[in-house]
Amino acid sequence: MNLTTSNAVCPYNKPSYPRTIYSDRFIPSRTCSNFSLFNLSTPQSDYATRIRTALFGPESPSVTGRNIFKFKIETKQPLHSLLDDHLNGVIESPVKPLRTFPKSPCKILDAPGLEDDFYSNLVDWSSQNILVVGLGNCVYTRNGFTSKVTKLCDSGENDSVCSVGWDACGTNLAVGTRKGKVQIWDASQCKRIRTLDGHEKRVGALAWAKSQLSSGSNDGTILQHDIRAQENHVSRLSGHKSEVCALKWSYNDRELASGGNDDRIYVWNQHSTQSVMKYCEHTAAVKAIAWSPHLYGLLASGGGTADKCIRFWNTTTNSHLRCINTGSQVCNLIWSKNVNELVSTHGYHENHILVWSYSTMSKLATLEGHKTRVLYLAISPDGKTIVTGAGDETLRFWKVFPSPKSQNTQTEFGVSVSGRTQIR
Repeated sequence: MNLTTSNAVCPYNKPSYPRTIYSDRFIPSRTCSNFSLFNLSTPQSDYATRIRTALFGPESPSVTGRNIFKFKIETKQPLHSLLDDHLNGVIESPVKPLRTFPKSPCKILDAPGLEDDFYSNLVDWSSQNILVVGLGNCVYTRNGFTSKVTKLCDSGENDSVCSVGWDACGTNLAVGTRKGKVQIWDASQCKRIRTLDGHEKRVGALAWAKSQLSSGSNDGTILQHDIRAQENHVSRLSGHKSEVCALKWSYNDRELASGGNDDRIYVWNQHSTQSVMKYCEHTAAVKAIAWSPHLYGLLASGGGTADKCIRFWNTTTNSHLRCINTGSQVCNLIWSKNVNELVSTHGYHENHILVWSYSTMSKLATLEGHKTRVLYLAISPDGKTIVTGAGDETLRFWKVFPSPKSQNTQTEFGVSVSGRTQIR
C-alpha cells in the first residue's frame, strides 16, 4: 500500500485558524464610547476615581494588569481608614462608643438597722418609683421623685420585719414578719388593709401575681393568698423540707419558682398544689432566683456559700442549660428589662456586684463598695438603676443598664448624685 501524501483534499481536514477563547460572560469595553452624546457621565467619574485611589493608591491611575489579589505582608492602614481618608465623607462609618460602668455608686443612703440576714428580703422598688426598706421592726418608704422618706408601719417590740414586696401596680405593699404574719398595706394612705395568718414561723419571701400573693416561710410551706377573698389563704404548696427563702413569679404570672434552704428549686403553676418541676443540682441554699424577661421559660438561680454557682434552666423543656462558678456566695439575681444582661450580688467572700452578659456569660463589670455581703437587690422602674443593700447598713445606687429604646424618661436616681444621706 502506498503511504505517500496525496494531492487530493481530505474532506475531514479543515484549514487551521487561530482560536479566540471567550469567558462565560460578555463584559463590553466602554473606553471608546462617546457618553457625551447621551448626557451621561464617563466611567472615570469622581466617585470611581476616589474609590480606585483609596484602594490602590494615587501612584497608579490605572489598574490594568495589576494583580489585586497579590499577597502583601503588611497593610499600613485598615481599609475603613483608607476609605474615610480618601472619600472625604462619601462613606461614613460611625464608631459606636464603648459602654462604661460606674466605679462608685451614684448615691448612698444610710440604713441603720438593716439586718445582715441571708434569709430576709428587705428591699423592693415599686413601679411608682417608691423604694421600700425594712429596718428592724419598722418599714420605711422613699419617694424617688421627691426624696421624701415616710415611716409606713411599726410592728412593735415583739416582732420584726423579714420581707417586703410591692404588687405590680405599686399601690399595695406586703410585709412579712418574724411571727409568721403577712400584712397588706395601702402605701399611698399609710393604711393597713388586712393581716393574713397561716404560717407558723417567719415569712422571709413574698411574690405577687396580680391580686394573688405568695408567701414563703421558715416552716417550709408556701401559702397562696387572694387579697379579694375572705380566707387567709386559698391553697398551700408543700415540697421544701426546710425554709423557703426565695419566691418569684414569671413575667406572665403562670409559673412560680421557689428556692429553699434544702438546696432545692421547685416550679409551680396556678392550677395545682403539686410542683411541676424540681431541680436538685445546687449544693447550698437557693435564695437567688430570677426569670428572664426576654426569653419565655428561662430561669436563673444562685447557690449559697457551699455552692457559689449560677445555673440556668429552661422550664419549657425541663432542662439544665449551663452553670457558672462565681467563686462567692450568690445572694441575689436580677435581670435587666432593657438589655439581655443580669446582675448578681455576692457574699462570702468577695462582697461585690457582678454584671453579666447572658449571651456569653462573660463579666461586663465588677462593682465594689459594700463592706459586708450584699444581701439585698432591687431595680428601678425604668430599668437603668439598681439598689443594693448590705449588713454594713447602707443602700447604694448604681446606674448599670442603658435606657430602653422606647423610653427616654429619667428618674432622680438616673442622674449621678454625690453625697450621702440617711433613709430615716
